[in-house]
Amino acid sequence: MAFAHKSLLGIAQLSTEDIITILNVSETFYEISERRIKKVPTLRGKTVVNLFMEPSTRTRASFEIAEKRLSADGLNLSPSTSSVKKGETLLDTALNLQAMHPDILVMRHRAAGSPHFLDKHIDAAVINAGDGAHEHPTQALLDAFTMRRQGKGFHRLEVAIIGDIAHSRVARSNILCLTRLGANVRVCGPRTMLQPGLEKLGATLYDRLDDALEGVDVAMALRVQMERFGGDALLATTREYSRQFGLNRKRLERIKPDGLVMHPGPINRGVEMDPDVADGDRSVILEQVTSGVAVRMALLYLMAGGSPDSVTKES
Repeated sequence: MAFAHKSLLGIAQLSTEDIITILNVSETFYEISERRIKKVPTLRGKTVVNLFMEPSTRTRASFEIAEKRLSADGLNLSPSTSSVKKGETLLDTALNLQAMHPDILVMRHRAAGSPHFLDKHIDAAVINAGDGAHEHPTQALLDAFTMRRQGKGFHRLEVAIIGDIAHSRVARSNILCLTRLGANVRVCGPRTMLQPGLEKLGATLYDRLDDALEGVDVAMALRVQMERFGGDALLATTREYSRQFGLNRKRLERIKPDGLVMHPGPINRGVEMDPDVADGDRSVILEQVTSGVAVRMALLYLMAGGSPDSVTKES
């Protein structure tokens, strides 16, 4: 039986069962990534368009690698190489791509809701690779997958998300994903970087980082997104931010002895966390990157119509 959704637009659309299915399918594709020959014919004959209208390293590269490992044909577009630079609308770009009959469109865009808009106008499956400050579902799924591979069960798991919550699509998707799986999510950051309604998503707000970190299983720092401030003075100095909300060795003493340190990247070293924390024995930041390829392979497979029940046979 095929996956229940044509497109992946956000965590909000997924049930707990959907999320667990994606994580289970990702396990199979993680195993493929550990082989000597990492290529399988699973998506041979399928075409994937990567439409990235914002800068990206990890997400874009992992989607491209995932497509190659699945033997799909990939096409990469960015603002500098597309007709958007000439004034073409996003819809016209998508409709012209649709006329070439791709199977999947992977999209990152600065405007919240843009993948949802395209999903209504094109036949191809759409995967949201980040839309404004709204959602980043594949990041949340790979974060959950990383936690599970590190032996963390989700029931009553305590997770602290720290930093620039207001501008973070990662934070929103992670809160939705982790609470749906049964975890308790704490959020902490400067008041200017928090947004109304976080409690309605299921998160608990903390003013002091030391309190937010006390006894947690996972401490996830977020990047301070200067490019989204729009000229507003939301941050005094990066030094002051680091002093109040940066992760350092002393603060890590408050998390559980087997607690994990995570970050979606890119890291502003010395701001969100000290280098010895980012590179320390508690850090699973590079494991998140590895997990990202497996999770995106799983999503491409599912969005192409693959059955969760037959993934082992087909891969």
